[in-house]
Amino acid sequence: MADIFEPTSIGTLSLKNRLWRSATFEKKADEQGHPTPELVAVYEDLAKGGVGTIITGYAGICEEEKANPKMMGIYDDSFIPEYKIFTDKIHSLGANIIMQIAYGGSQSNYKTEDRLILGPSAVEHTRFKVTPVAMNKEQISYIIKSFADSARRVKESGFDGVQLHAAHGYLLSQFLTPYYNRRKDEYGGSIENRARIICETLDAVRTKVGPDYPVFIKMHCTDEMGEQGLNKEDSLAVAKMLEERGISGIEFSGGFFSENDATLPDKKGLIKKEKQSYFREPVSWIASELNVPVILVGGNREMEVMEEILNTTDIKYFSLSRTLFSEPDLPEKWQSGYRGKPRCIACGKCRGKETNECILNKKQE
Repeated sequence: MADIFEPTSIGTLSLKNRLWRSATFEKKADEQGHPTPELVAVYEDLAKGGVGTIITGYAGICEEEKANPKMMGIYDDSFIPEYKIFTDKIHSLGANIIMQIAYGGSQSNYKTEDRLILGPSAVEHTRFKVTPVAMNKEQISYIIKSFADSARRVKESGFDGVQLHAAHGYLLSQFLTPYYNRRKDEYGGSIENRARIICETLDAVRTKVGPDYPVFIKMHCTDEMGEQGLNKEDSLAVAKMLEERGISGIEFSGGFFSENDATLPDKKGLIKKEKQSYFREPVSWIASELNVPVILVGGNREMEVMEEILNTTDIKYFSLSRTLFSEPDLPEKWQSGYRGKPRCIACGKCRGKETNECILNKKQE
C-alpha cells in the first residue's frame, strides 16, 4: 500500500511526503507586496510542522494590479534578493517552497474604481459586481509576458517551482468559464480556444525557466456553475493540453465566488468523513485519464480519508489549507501516529479584516 509519508519525486523535485500546503492568502505582505517578518513566520511554522511542500499565497505579476491588499508580489526584480533569503530559510527547515503567481481581474473589491481591470469579456462578477474591460490581443500578450517574467523571477529567487493560478475565478480561470468568457475570437468558444491563453502562458513560462524547472497549475475540476461553467470533461481536455505541453503537476480545486457561500471553494461543515475531500469524485475521474501527477485540494482533513483515496484512485498528493492555518504542525503529529480530530472546525472564519488566520489563534492573542 502507498503511504502518505513515503518520499516521492516529480521530475527534478524531491518530496519527503505527499502532503502539500495549498496556496492560502495571509494578508501579511507589505503594501508593495514585499515579505514582512509576520509573513515569513507563517511559512517557518509550516516548514517546521512537517508538510513536505508549501505553495505560497498568490503573488501579483503586475505592479498596477492587486486583487487584495497585502498580497505578495513578484512583478519586478527587486523581490529576488529578499525572496532568496526567504527560500533559503524554508529549505533549511526541511520543506519545499513553490510560489503561486496570479492576475486577479474582476474578482476583487480592492480599489476597483482606481485601476484598469481586465477580463476575457465585459461581464459583471457574480459576487463583487465589478465589470472588467474585455481584453484586446495586446493586453493578452502583456499578461502572458508578465506571467513568464514573473516565473523567471520565481526561479531566480530559489523557489522549488512555480504554480500558475487558473482557479477560483481569477483571470485565467475566467477564460475557461463560458459565463465569463463570451469572446468570439480564437480565445473564446470551444474549450481549445478558452484554454488558449493558459497554454500560451505555459509555453512562455517554459521559455523563461527551461524544460526541467517544476511548473504547476491550479485549476478547477468543475466550477459548479452548470451549463454556464467549466465541467469535468472540459477540465480533462485542458489538463491533457497542459500535459502535452510539459506541465509538471496539476492541483485541482473547484467552486466559484458568488453571493451564495455554498458555491465557495472552501466548504463549511466538514467534520463528518463523508463530507471531506469534497472534490474527490470528479478529480479521481480526471486523474484516471492523466499521466501527470494530480494533487487534490478541498476539505482534506483526516489521514484515514486521504489514505483511502491514495490507495483506491490515481490521486497521489493532497493539499491542505484551512487545516494548516489552524494547526501548522498537524503533518508532524500525523507522522507520529496521531489520528484525532484536527483543531480546525472548517468554520470559514479565517478571512479577517486585517489579516487572514485561524480564529482560534486570534482569540489566543
